[in-house]
Amino acid sequence: MSRFCTNPLVAAVFVFLTPPNVLYSQDSIEPVGEIETVKEGFAFTEGPAWDAKANALYFTDIPNATIHRLSDDGVISVFTDDSKHANGLLIVPDGRMLACQMDGQMVQYDLKTAEFKPLAESYDGKRFNAPNDLITDKEGGVYFTDPLFRAPQPLPQGVQAVYYIGAEGKVSRVTEDLPAPNGIGLSPDGTELYVIPSRQAEMLVYDVSGPGELSNGRTFCRLTQPEGKDDTGGDGMAMDVRGNLYITTNLGVEIFSPAGKKLGLVKFPQQPANVTFGGEDRKTMYVTARTGLYRVKMPVAGLPAN
Repeated sequence: MSRFCTNPLVAAVFVFLTPPNVLYSQDSIEPVGEIETVKEGFAFTEGPAWDAKANALYFTDIPNATIHRLSDDGVISVFTDDSKHANGLLIVPDGRMLACQMDGQMVQYDLKTAEFKPLAESYDGKRFNAPNDLITDKEGGVYFTDPLFRAPQPLPQGVQAVYYIGAEGKVSRVTEDLPAPNGIGLSPDGTELYVIPSRQAEMLVYDVSGPGELSNGRTFCRLTQPEGKDDTGGDGMAMDVRGNLYITTNLGVEIFSPAGKKLGLVKFPQQPANVTFGGEDRKTMYVTARTGLYRVKMPVAGLPAN
């Protein structure tokens, strides 16, 4: 496998699409600029996370066990080339970067030294399957998904589920067995938790009554399906300040209102894996898609991390 681990990479920007019409209403959301290719040539990109203090984007290249950093001057450098196959990343307001290491644990990174320490290594005496994506709540807890991708077989946990790490460090399993739970997000007021399964077309939502306390799991929306298919799921997700969901699918980034209404579909040169918002106004949507990293300006700002 090729590695991007010796010299900084300068990001080249190429126009992929002509600018669409500027549109945002209660019925639709569309880009307000051109889709740009920031960089291609990676193995498999994932986990985009915005560092508002440094105006920088971090993202992962899973097969190469690398976390990259895109600085505000367009230079891509290596943050670490031993990420333990990190997938989802999240930079929280206190400056830590939380990461899902698919080798079996949840960790936090020091952005200055690139050193990490574990947040959670096991549940019920067993390692996690392969932590995938995460979100924090206002109480300082962390929800994360633990599906089967890159996990040992049989699955160490025996099920694919969502877990919660309380602010005090206690780990609990908060959902039943799910069909490859992947992306995850919280509503702006923290009362609803969204889970994006990869092996069914129906996306899920749960009521949140307290830290790690979920109930009333139900279908939130159904993804638009590729022609000839009927049960493809999602991957990552992001939210904007209005509570709209941006879900990466086989077709692109599909946008849904808080009520589950379809508002739009943004297509990219490659199939997206994950999505986040960045830029000084948080209106730049960054998308990791197979071997590339892309971005496009959107009309609504993304929701910052808790």
